Amino acid sequence: MARVCTLTGKRPNVANRVSHSNIKTKKRQLPNLQTRKIWFEEEGRFVTLKVSTRALRTLNKKGLAAFAAEQGVDLRGL
Repeated sequence: MARVCTLTGKRPNVANRVSHSNIKTKKRQLPNLQTRKIWFEEEGRFVTLKVSTRALRTLNKKGLAAFAAEQGVDLRGL
């Protein structure tokens, strides 16, 4: 499974690692993803999502249904 946040779509970033001698090599900056079972109130069941920690904070503030609708994600198929 890809390292992508289900709700926000955050993906790995490609950047340069720069040494002391200024030699540049590629590195990947991975998002902080957590697999969580979150209660989906509208359907009365748990939904397993791979979400970033930033999205988890927003979920606590807005709720799952409101945040998913805002992001344009359909949770019915998950």
